[in-house]
Amino acid sequence: MALAGAAHAADDDEGPPITPYRPSISSPAQLPYPGQLEFELGGLRMRDGTSHRSSLPYLFKLAFSNEWGVLVGGDAHVWTQDNDLGRSQGVGDTTVTLKRAWIVDDASAFGMEFGVKIPTARDTIGSGKTDYTINTIYSRDFGPVHMDANLNATRLGLADPGSARTQLGASTSFSIPLSEHWGLTGEVSGTHRRGADNGLQFLSALTFSPNKRLTFDFGIAHAVRPRPAANSLFAGVVLPLGQLWQGGSR
Repeated sequence: MALAGAAHAADDDEGPPITPYRPSISSPAQLPYPGQLEFELGGLRMRDGTSHRSSLPYLFKLAFSNEWGVLVGGDAHVWTQDNDLGRSQGVGDTTVTLKRAWIVDDASAFGMEFGVKIPTARDTIGSGKTDYTINTIYSRDFGPVHMDANLNATRLGLADPGSARTQLGASTSFSIPLSEHWGLTGEVSGTHRRGADNGLQFLSALTFSPNKRLTFDFGIAHAVRPRPAANSLFAGVVLPLGQLWQGGSR
């Protein structure tokens, strides 16, 4: 997703283009078109050596202006199976995020996200505690290649004994168009928390956009650390739900 492409509305008969945040973990600095409510929905299946987890992640995105917006997301439903804990299912946790964007030019932008995870899931699915996250973002176009780099800190409501409650995270994703409708995304991400194993994950995905207002994605992720290594399969869609008010030109 190029910054220049997201900064201009499409033809009037098509409506403003969408701004997909899927399929990578890294968030882009730019906000959706002001006043346009966007919806993202996916399917995710993750398996490691002792358990597997399936979920339906979702995200609502709405920008009030070119600079401010809000995100509400989580897991609409979660299914888990663990060798020790058995099976469990239910609604997942909910995250509410306030976002600020600084558009430098057509090729670069900065952003910040202030998020809180509300423990709406049962304890066998989530932590049962509230988490707080600050995420800093830098997005840039290098010709046809788009980069999103994130650096964040999360204050965990629940931590294992002997480990810190503050977790640091970093991720960088790169996306490039393969044709008019197809694109390729690759990402590396990791986490660090004192007293706990570091995390390291690689992700790759294909995207298909039949037009500027609809995008499908599917891909795989491999978490090398912590052990045991985990593999994930995912797919999803991004589309607008409606123009709540006229946001003006970007």
